[in-house]
Formats: sequence, C-alpha cells, structure tokens
Amino acid sequence: MELAPVWINPYTIEKSRTGGVIARLLSLCPHELVAARMFCPSRELVEKYARLIEGKGSAESKVIREQIRNYILENWVEKKGARNKARVMLLLFKGENAIADLRQHVVGPIKRKSILGETVRDTYGDYIKDSQGRVRYFEPAVLIVPESGEAEKTLKLWARYSDRDGGVLTKACHFSGSRPPEMTLVLIKPESFRGRSSRAGNVIDVLSRAGLRIIGAKVVHMSINQARNFYRPVVAALVERLKPRAIAQIRPLLQSEFDFEIPERVFECIGDNLKRPYAQAEFNQIITTMTGLEPGKVTEQKLRNRPGPEKCLALIYQGPNAVAKIRSVLGATDPTKADWATIRRIYGHSIMDNVAHASDSPENAGREIKILKMHDNQFKTVVNEFYRSKQ
Repeated sequence: MELAPVWINPYTIEKSRTGGVIARLLSLCPHELVAARMFCPSRELVEKYARLIEGKGSAESKVIREQIRNYILENWVEKKGARNKARVMLLLFKGENAIADLRQHVVGPIKRKSILGETVRDTYGDYIKDSQGRVRYFEPAVLIVPESGEAEKTLKLWARYSDRDGGVLTKACHFSGSRPPEMTLVLIKPESFRGRSSRAGNVIDVLSRAGLRIIGAKVVHMSINQARNFYRPVVAALVERLKPRAIAQIRPLLQSEFDFEIPERVFECIGDNLKRPYAQAEFNQIITTMTGLEPGKVTEQKLRNRPGPEKCLALIYQGPNAVAKIRSVLGATDPTKADWATIRRIYGHSIMDNVAHASDSPENAGREIKILKMHDNQFKTVVNEFYRSKQ
C-alpha cells in the first residue's frame, strides 16, 4: 500500500485547468483519493523539496529532474511585486502500486514521443525543444513522486510545513475593486466518487466560469451528526415544500375510495399532518445520501459522530460576490428546473442527485466551513498515521 501525491501547479490553477486535470486524475486513477490541501509554498519548503528531487536516476532522468527543480524554484514561490501568491493543490491517493500507476497510466511522462490525449500531461503539459535540442518551453502541469522510495521523505517534508504553508489561503489572492471578496463553500456530493468518474473534475471546470479562486480543499467523510448540523437549515423549507406534494399524492387515492367530492379543507388538514413526518423522512434520506449511513439504524452517539463511508470533495472559493456567482453557475436545486448550461442541468438527475451543494449566503458559508472543519490539517493526519502504521 502506498501514498501517492499529485501537485497541481500554480500555472495550471491560474489558467483554470484544475477541473480538467482532476477529471483526468479521478477517471483514470484506480486508487482512492484520501486527502486534498491547498498550499502557498514558502521558499524554505520549495528549496528543501527541490533538494529531494535533484540528481537521481539515469542521465536523462537527471536532466528532467534538473528542469523540474528549476521550474519549482521559479514558479512555486511568491514573486517580488506579485499581487497573487503561487497556489498549489496537493491531492493524495492511496493504493497498491499507486505511484507507478499514476506515473505510467494517469499523469504520463514529461518527455514523450507522441501526444495522444490520454494522460494528464498529454493534454495539459508541454515539453518543447528547438532545432538544437534545447528546451524552449517547459510546463509539466502537475508533479508527482517518480519513484516509490522517494514518497516517504517527500510527504513527511510537506506534512511538516502543511500547517504554516497550507490550509485555507484567505490572503493568497488579490481582487480589484472596492467590494470586499466573499468566501463560499462548494461540496461535490458522493455520487461523483462512486467508481472512476470525471464528473467531479467536470463540475470544477464549469465552476471556473464564475471567475473565482480556489483557496481551500478537503476530502470529507461526513458523520451523521455532522450532516444533520450541515443540512439543518433545509428542514423548514422541506416542511413547506412537501405539503403540496403530500396533498398531490394523497388526493387521487382518497378520491378513488369515495363517491363524493372531498372538501379542499380536508386535503389541507391532511397535508398539515403529513408535512412534518414527510419532511423528516426526506431529511433522513439526505443524511443517508451524504454519509452512507441510515440515521434510524445508528443510535449510539459515538457511532453517529464517526465518519461515514461516502466521500465528498469540499472546495472554498473566494472573490467578489462569490456566493451569487457560484449559485448561478450551479443552477436550481431541481435539475429539471435549472437553466441550460448550469452544472445541475448538465450533470444532475434529481433533487437528491443534484451533483453539488453551494452556500446560500456568506454567513452560511462561514457556518458550513466550520462544520466541515476546513481549517483542520487532514493531509498531515493522513500522512503521519500512514507512516506510523508502517513502523
């Protein structure tokens, strides 16, 4: 079993290629995505990382490593006078032979003879030489650990700096104009992570139309209590929304049983009595969908606080009017009522299977970020626990 990191480069992020890269990674990689974290790497971290990757392997490999070393020293640290800091997204995969699989079948080599569009670097990377064989342009799109033996030292290094250099990067980006930037949370729901699928990455790709910046990322396994707290505000809306649906379902059944016209006030009374248990049943279904656990069957408090088997990817976006922009691109809760070209119209199937959640106000964004513990260092925990178990 191995941990295999993938670093999405600042240029890839700035060019809004993040979603396309993630789509390729998740659809091609047979291994589990176990952690995600945003970084603004300090020069100290980058220089130590550069020393880990230089001067190893064959003569050709040493040349490539030297180019990577120069690339990160030039592009992964804050440039003097720059308004925006370099942002790196680190994704962590876990599985047997994960490092070799990522290198050979998912990310692909930096230097290649053909471009088939199969791997990440086929589409998003460049390695261009002039007629004398000198490298004219070099953009690897993402970086990986090339050999299994290098993973532990590299990941432990990044884990040591992950509190200081990583997390929710609230001060990484500059935004012009007088309006202060907002933060909003997007939660890509579990149906996008059941099996190998490009959907989560495609969703991020469409979200890039909002013109915002990703400043936080985390893989989330919600507990029952966490999901109940997260979705608590929807209960009141469910109660009122489900009353007409309850009446619509009960009306033909009652009318078929009686040979007289049932007064409307009777249906109103039935609707008032059914709406709350109906809403509770729907709410429980939301909890089950998000956690993979049935709340009625898990009664012990300790177990209700335990992370469920279902996986989500939580992202924090920042920018002016961020909440409204994201919700506009996401579309209406019911995919059949969402505007054309919105995420839910393209990828959603029902109100339950509607791809993603987005905060409806800056205040709720703050509440949801807190509930999901977006400031916690999940990456460091995963790395430390994995290598501790190997001792």
